[in-house]
Amino acid sequence: MEYKDGFVSEEHQELLKCATEGVDPSSISPMEIKSPRSPRSPHGKRSPKKGQLVKHDKHSHNGRDGRPKKGGSGGKGTWGGMLDIDTDPHLDPSDPNYDSNEEKNRLADTKTLSNIDEFKKKATVIIEEYFTTDDIISAANELRDLGQPPYHYYFVKKLVSMAMDRHDKEREMAAVLLSTLYVEVIEPSHIYLGFSKLVESSDDLYVDIPDAVDILALFIARAVVDDILPPAFLTKQLNSLPEGSKGIEVIKRAEKGYLSAPLHTEVILRRWGESKNLTVEDVKIKINNLLIEYVSSGDKVEACRCIKDLKVPFFHHDIIKRALILAMEKRAAEGRLLDLLRVAADEGLINSSQISKGFNRLIDTIDDLILDIPNARDMLQSLISKAASEGWLSVSSLLTVYSPPEKHVEENTTKLFKLRATAIIKEYFLTGDILEVMSSLISENLSSPMLNGVFIKKLITLAMDRRNREKEMASVLLTFLCFPPDDVVKGFFLLIESAEDTALDIPAVVEDLAMFLARAVVDEVIAPSHLEEIGSHCEASDSIGSKVIHLTQSLLRAKLSAERILRCWGGGGGSKTGWELDDIKEKISKLLEEYHSGGELREACRCIKELGMPFFHHEVVKKALVIIMERRNERLWGLLEECHSVGLITMNQFTKGFGRVADCIDDLRLDVPDVEKQLVFYIEKAKDKGMLDCTFSTPGLRHVVANGIY
Repeated sequence: MEYKDGFVSEEHQELLKCATEGVDPSSISPMEIKSPRSPRSPHGKRSPKKGQLVKHDKHSHNGRDGRPKKGGSGGKGTWGGMLDIDTDPHLDPSDPNYDSNEEKNRLADTKTLSNIDEFKKKATVIIEEYFTTDDIISAANELRDLGQPPYHYYFVKKLVSMAMDRHDKEREMAAVLLSTLYVEVIEPSHIYLGFSKLVESSDDLYVDIPDAVDILALFIARAVVDDILPPAFLTKQLNSLPEGSKGIEVIKRAEKGYLSAPLHTEVILRRWGESKNLTVEDVKIKINNLLIEYVSSGDKVEACRCIKDLKVPFFHHDIIKRALILAMEKRAAEGRLLDLLRVAADEGLINSSQISKGFNRLIDTIDDLILDIPNARDMLQSLISKAASEGWLSVSSLLTVYSPPEKHVEENTTKLFKLRATAIIKEYFLTGDILEVMSSLISENLSSPMLNGVFIKKLITLAMDRRNREKEMASVLLTFLCFPPDDVVKGFFLLIESAEDTALDIPAVVEDLAMFLARAVVDEVIAPSHLEEIGSHCEASDSIGSKVIHLTQSLLRAKLSAERILRCWGGGGGSKTGWELDDIKEKISKLLEEYHSGGELREACRCIKELGMPFFHHEVVKKALVIIMERRNERLWGLLEECHSVGLITMNQFTKGFGRVADCIDDLRLDVPDVEKQLVFYIEKAKDKGMLDCTFSTPGLRHVVANGIY
């Protein structure tokens, strides 16, 4: 880029703009330079437009004798005419376009351009020297000494683009250097921006490097594996890239070709061969050796020094994992190993992300570990408890060690059910017939918790891609189905797991899922505590799952949140809207209070029947039981017995009602200290009357019977 005709080139102007806005200047393509005449001042001099830089060249319009050419144009070696531009840099105060700040801005802009050009030249030299010497420390120090942090994103882009045009050795060196510089020298935001610029310039890179798509995809996958680039980077880039660009191919190749492959971490880390700075097998051997040596010596200082000398902060999760396995294999060394991990965490040698990742990696492989250590699951749970009590492990970031056993559902059965569920839901959106949906689900023998979750996922996914009417209908149906809370939670797990793919078709997936979750809480389909359970399975803080949970909690904390959430989609769902459903609950409370205060039994039964919602009678059972236990008055029990005897409330609704009371036992205990004892009493009483099946039981109350409280 050069100054021409006394003006800063368009490319330099764009470069200056990019520097002030944090945009990569090298991604700007050269533009055609146009040099229109600027208006003449009263003194016959042309002034540059406001904010435009000029370059002083005393030979621009002078002849060989130093005198101005006649007419200001023409002559041998000149452009003449239309491109003849006056280059006098001095501003005339009497010029109508004169700006007193222009000279200051001109000097500042010139300095900025100079800084950018100087940084780019020196960055290129640093990278060239690094590829020659393979000296990471020297490269890091030189980059730090440049003292231009705002331009570090350019260093990232330049490093990767230069490595892409070389051999595997340089590509591996570039990946290792980025991991080392991360946070220590280059801020995470500049790593992110540098890769964004690389993806945006994929089409240009493809011109010079035929396999640029695959190489850049591998660089992105490597950055994700090395924990220097968040996985959400892929989704955000897809949403911002134009259709048909090479950048979209890069992102899809990184996600589908590398990060989704089995054992992708090991494959990606080994793809470019060995490096003297990082070899996976060598690092694992060194980690194993330093842990064994530490167990023998107990020297924490030496062990921490060895960890630091490895220079693989992105691989510290393997230290956590191997230390835990060693602690389970050698019980006598457990205390010493936990002490080392605590010290490493306290000193910031191993960050919290790597600690959580190490524990989660072990949890993922716990089933295989049980073959060698039969009680590995119990031992791991004990280690987690000790680490959490010492304050260096966040339990909320971990997966579940004890996964609840689920009934196995064959793949073919699940596929067939999905097809049938889709047909049921689409028909419901047309007719609004809730009873028909419930009847269809019963005929499909929906007995598996996994299938319950599949149905909820399908229901909400289809609703999110439709209008507010269908969204309201989905929420109302979810309330009437009365699936166990764990099954509903499972359904939302499935939704969040597939949210990345759903976002490609439904950009507002975060807002919609958050609203569905908040509505489920308001409708008492799930408890607020279930939000924490769902959130604990969201690994990264910037993942879609974390965003959904955060937005849901914000919606629920807002003033008059219940009313707003119930009206969020404007009502009009099915036979009863969300707002009408809230009225139904209020009517149930009023009729129970009226009967409790001395109302007639027949009138109470008539009111229950006139509600016209036999599938919602479990709410009557739940509210009646709560009032009975809180006030220690069995008048409402007589109403429940009458409803059972005349067939007004079915055994299925009684079962759901008692089950819902058992689910909220922790909240009831605050007002009714002996709630477990009372509930067990009424469960047995209901069994005697035939209101509940003799096999009915709730896991949370088994210990009450076992301990002889009842």
